[in-house]
Amino acid sequence: MKAFAALIDALVYQPQRNLKLRLLSDYLACAPDPDRGYALAALTGDLDFPHAKPALIRGLVAERCDPVLFDLSYDYVGDLAETVALIWPKKHGANTALSLGEVVEVLRETGKAGLPAALERMLDALEPAERFALLKLITGAMRVGVSARLAKTAVAALGILDVNAIEEVWPGLSPPYETLFAWAAGTGPRPEGARALFRPVMLAHPLEEKDLAEFPPTDYLAEWKWDGIRVQAVSDGGTQRLYSRTGEDIGAAFPDVLSALPEDAVIDGELLILRDGEADSFNALQQRLNRKSVSAKMLAAAPAGIRAYDLLFRDGEDMREHPFERRRGALEGLIAARGSPRLDLSPLVPFATWQELAAHRASPPSPAIEGVMLKRRDSSYMPGRVTGLWWKWKRDPHLIDAVLMYAQRGHGKRSSFYSDYTFGVWQGEALVPVGKAYFGFTDAELKQIDKFVRDNTVETFGPVRVVAHQDGAGLVFEVAFEGLARSARHKSGVAMRFPRINRIRFDKPAREADTLEALQRLLP
Repeated sequence: MKAFAALIDALVYQPQRNLKLRLLSDYLACAPDPDRGYALAALTGDLDFPHAKPALIRGLVAERCDPVLFDLSYDYVGDLAETVALIWPKKHGANTALSLGEVVEVLRETGKAGLPAALERMLDALEPAERFALLKLITGAMRVGVSARLAKTAVAALGILDVNAIEEVWPGLSPPYETLFAWAAGTGPRPEGARALFRPVMLAHPLEEKDLAEFPPTDYLAEWKWDGIRVQAVSDGGTQRLYSRTGEDIGAAFPDVLSALPEDAVIDGELLILRDGEADSFNALQQRLNRKSVSAKMLAAAPAGIRAYDLLFRDGEDMREHPFERRRGALEGLIAARGSPRLDLSPLVPFATWQELAAHRASPPSPAIEGVMLKRRDSSYMPGRVTGLWWKWKRDPHLIDAVLMYAQRGHGKRSSFYSDYTFGVWQGEALVPVGKAYFGFTDAELKQIDKFVRDNTVETFGPVRVVAHQDGAGLVFEVAFEGLARSARHKSGVAMRFPRINRIRFDKPAREADTLEALQRLLP
C-alpha cells in the first residue's frame, strides 16, 4: 500500500497533466502484479466493493473517536477519507505491511458481516497516508485529477501501444489486467475474447461565431445537437452493447434500444427518450440512466431510442476512413432499412450562409436541441478532438440572478474552501433553492466567496453552512445554465441543466435577484 498511497498523494498535489502522466507511468512500470492492475482499476472506476459504504466508515470511527471531535474535524477538513485517515488512533503493534493486492482481496472475499472487523484491522495496520488511499479506494471517490483515458494513456506509455488500441479492448478486460500489461510491454498477445468492442469516439471543438469567418460554408454539413447523452451502439455477431462516450457499458438499462439495433454495425448517436419521433428533455432520460435493470412500466413510460448521426462499421467494413458525407449516406440507408421507432436519423440542417445557420441555431424546432454541429464533408472519423473537422455551436446559455443560500466545503485541493454553493430565487418573500454549482469562478473569486461565507454564516448543519440571504445581506450570483425541466423531486418544481457561476454580483442587492415565476416562464 505504501507505493499506491504515495502515488495518490502525489497525484492530488500535481496540477499538470504531463507530470501526472509521468507519475502514473513510473508507478505502473515499477509496481508488481496484481498491485498495478488494481491501482489502474481504482483510477478508472472499475473496482466496486458494494458493502464498503461511507456509513460503515462513519460507524467505525465513531467507536474509536469522540463524535464531537470528529464532527468538528470533518467540518474543517471537508473530506471523509482525509478526516478519518488523520484522526484514526494508532494501535501499537498493529503496523503490518499490506500490499494493495492483499487489501483488494480482503475487501472482495469478506462478507458484509465480517467487513467492519476486517476494515478496522486494516486501518490499524496502516499509516495515515495509506489509510487515506484505502478509504478512497473503497468509496470509489478518488478525485485525484486523473481521467480514465489518462490512466490508459499511462499504460500505453509502457510500450509502443496507442491509447485508442487500449480503449478498443478495454470492455473485454477485468482487473488486475495482467494480459493488458503483457501486451503493452510486448511480452504477450493482444487481449481477445470479447465481442462488440468499444471504439474511441471523435469529439468536437466548441465554436464561437467569430470563428466562422475562417471556414467556407460549402465545406461543412450541419445537424442538430441533441440534449441527450452520446452513445455508441455496437452489434457484432449476435452480441449487442451500448456504450457511453467514455466506454462504459450502459446497455442493461436500455434493452429496448439494444433490440432495435441492426446486425453487424457500429452506430454513433444520441441517446434520447423518443415518443412518436419527438425527443423529450434530458430530465426524462435521467430516469433511465445508472440502472442495472429496468421495469416494464418504465420501458413504457420512458421509451428510449438513438438518434443516429454516424456509421463506424457496417458488415465488417471499417467505415471510419471514409469521408463523413459517404458515411452519412450509408447511415441513411441503414436506418431506412431497419425501420424501427427506437432508431432514427438526426436530420441535417440546410444552410447556404453562416447567417442562415445562425438563424436556425437561434430558433430550433425542438426544446431538446441545444445547438448545432458542424462537420467537414470530407472528415474521417478520428479518435479524440481533431482541430478543424467537427465543431459544436451551442445556443447561448440562459442567465438568471440568484442568491447564495448554502455552502459546503469542496474536495481535494478545495477541501479548505467553501466552494459548493446552493442558490435560490424569490418566491414571494422567501427564497426557494433552484440549483447547485461548484465551478465557473477563478481561484481569486473563490477566496472572495469563501470569505463571504465565513463572515456571513448564520447557522450550520453538519458540513453545511447557512449563509445570510435576506434582503440586503445576500450574495448574488449570475448563474448560467443550458436548460430547464419540471421536477417533482425539487421544492422549486424545476431542475437546471449544467448550472455554473457566470459572474459574481457583489454590486447587486439580494432583493433584486430573479423570481421563481420568471424562471418558470423558461419551461418548455
